[in-house]
Amino acid sequence: MHRPTVFDSFFMGGFECSNHRRGDGRRLDLLDATGHDRFASHDYAALQRYGLRTVRDGARWHLIERVPGQYDWSSFLPMLQAAHRQGTQVIWDLGHYGWPDDIDIWRPQFVQRFARYAAALAQLVKDETGAVPFFAPLNEISFWAWAGGDVAYFNPMARGRGPELKHQLVRATIAAIDAIREVEPRARFVQVDPAIHVVARNDRPGPQREAENFRLSQFEAWDMLCGQAWPGLGGAPEYLDILGVNYYSDNQWYYGDGQTIDRGNPDYRPFKGILQEIWRRYDRPLVVAETGAEGDVRGEWLRYVAEQVGLAMQRGVPVEGICLYPVVDYPGWTDDRHCPVGLLGFPDDNGTRKPHDGLADELRLQQARFAHAEHPETKTVDITS
Repeated sequence: MHRPTVFDSFFMGGFECSNHRRGDGRRLDLLDATGHDRFASHDYAALQRYGLRTVRDGARWHLIERVPGQYDWSSFLPMLQAAHRQGTQVIWDLGHYGWPDDIDIWRPQFVQRFARYAAALAQLVKDETGAVPFFAPLNEISFWAWAGGDVAYFNPMARGRGPELKHQLVRATIAAIDAIREVEPRARFVQVDPAIHVVARNDRPGPQREAENFRLSQFEAWDMLCGQAWPGLGGAPEYLDILGVNYYSDNQWYYGDGQTIDRGNPDYRPFKGILQEIWRRYDRPLVVAETGAEGDVRGEWLRYVAEQVGLAMQRGVPVEGICLYPVVDYPGWTDDRHCPVGLLGFPDDNGTRKPHDGLADELRLQQARFAHAEHPETKTVDITS
């Protein structure tokens, strides 16, 4: 059975850090909206008490580089220093759907600017911490290309340009990795994308083929990064390090009408099989980089994901962790509604967040079942009992 070794804790917490512009032009800033940027030290300490010593968090490029080539670290440095003081290991998202307003994402300058910014941030992390850094260069290239390039859901608000945007994001990722490695050769990278399963409702060859082609599209960005597809983009095996797999209850649907396939439906594919397919395709360590549910089913969903991960690990799949995401409640992207998804809620005036007892209880149970992952020196326990 695989024994994780990469991260400080097997179970992690992820802070929603989207900062894109919506269709109406409004820029979101979820680190501000959730209060995490103000209460980062409180939040890291709170997660430590739940045994979450590794987190996903984000740097906001649009705040850091308001003037081309000039970096203002005031929005990022307090968070970096707080994590270092608390002993919290961070996977830093460098671009979570947003970028400075003066940049045209379609132009070569986007790639160049992102690489310079990534190198500057890596230098700051190196100077401040000295620890081996972890970065997620551009979050969810596949989803970003679809949402921003195909259906105009958010910036850059294009239609029919998804492949072009995907290529551009891959170029930028490769350039950023090269730039960071010049500064810090020890850096590790998590390439995050959603894992999906799509099937047709009938067995006719045409719909079956179209559904399978759509399902296989989930691999395009990773294929480009490692050079298996579109090698002219510069991809090579060294650009795939750790694969971040995002998985939620609505990541399986029927092709054409988009109706979610529920667990218990014969068409639902067990998550363990999805993980095993990704590992066999790329032979890289995996981390469940995002997973969670809304409302009172939060604990039940974690139980399902953890059990499936455990079964995959028993088959030798190198899963290095499970990240509760978002780990704090947040306001919805489109309507600002309260999304009750987190282990912790919104903060009060002192930064204190109320826990969700059901998720907290399930987390403790799963931590006990994965005790070998939290503490590698201890005896492996049977996680399926």
